[in-house]
Amino acid sequence: MRRRSQTVRLAVVLVSALLATSASSQTAATQTAARTVNIGLGYIPNVQFTPFYVADQLGYFRAEGLNVKYQHGYVSELMPLLLQGKLDFLVGDPEDAIFARTQGADVKYVAAMYQKIPVTVFSLPGKNIDAVADLKGKTVGVPGTFGSSYFALGALLDSAKLKESDIRLASIGFTQLEAVRSGRVDAAVGYVNNEVVQLAAAGIRASTLDVTAAYPMVGVGLMTQDKTLSSDIARKVVRAMQRGMKFTVANPSQAFKVALPVFRSGGGSLDVLRSSVPLMQSAITAQSGLGYSDPAAWTKAVAYLQKSGKVPASFRPTDFYSNALISKTMR
Repeated sequence: MRRRSQTVRLAVVLVSALLATSASSQTAATQTAARTVNIGLGYIPNVQFTPFYVADQLGYFRAEGLNVKYQHGYVSELMPLLLQGKLDFLVGDPEDAIFARTQGADVKYVAAMYQKIPVTVFSLPGKNIDAVADLKGKTVGVPGTFGSSYFALGALLDSAKLKESDIRLASIGFTQLEAVRSGRVDAAVGYVNNEVVQLAAAGIRASTLDVTAAYPMVGVGLMTQDKTLSSDIARKVVRAMQRGMKFTVANPSQAFKVALPVFRSGGGSLDVLRSSVPLMQSAITAQSGLGYSDPAAWTKAVAYLQKSGKVPASFRPTDFYSNALISKTMR
């Protein structure tokens, strides 16, 4: 009887050991199966990338079997890494994808974080710049002669039949707020969800010129190479991004709390995030899903770039972007 009892106990131990080994093996296999994805985020850790931080912190990438790693830096530094295969995806302006493509790189914009560019020309009330024509003869600051801000300014001037030579263009880096407040420039090309918000917080209502009618381009978004675009990994990354956007749109305050440990107190305020949320949505995303690119916006913006000689006429707008990865259920 005693021997039988010992035999039963031994069997139980063996079964338990086998089950534990099996569970351990499954866990190890799951961990091993996680694919590391490297995503370049322009600039520095900042509140503007909250949807991506949320997607990581809340496990949306892990749910897709992905382990995400972010690398911050200027797009001019990150684009070569994308082309070398050291980054799988890059977040930047649509123009970054456009000019990479026109120079022979197989880069395509695949998901829009912003439905329209947040660019604006802003000035202090005392400068009396209330219309595009008021810019004539004025000193206007831009980060540099590149990116959405520069091209949007060109389109804005063109809409009023002004040329770049009609203003005094000053390359001031990313010091727009200080340059305007100090009077170093009369106006600057900045962002409705950044400098304008900071001035409002200081009790100053900035004068702004809307650029989206003249240059109705989508804003910053996700891009990758063609070879990645055709893989399942791209669909998973975009789906995780969409989930991060959906959470951020529905719960800006909670999203800010989730992402804050990543960008910390110097990386932007809740007011900046709240002013960014409307940019993520549109009538089109309500139908086609967050991250969807408006074909009409691309057509008009590319037409301006071609008119101004910056993009060869042989290119079509669809050469630069794709909506193939967007899930319509993520709205």
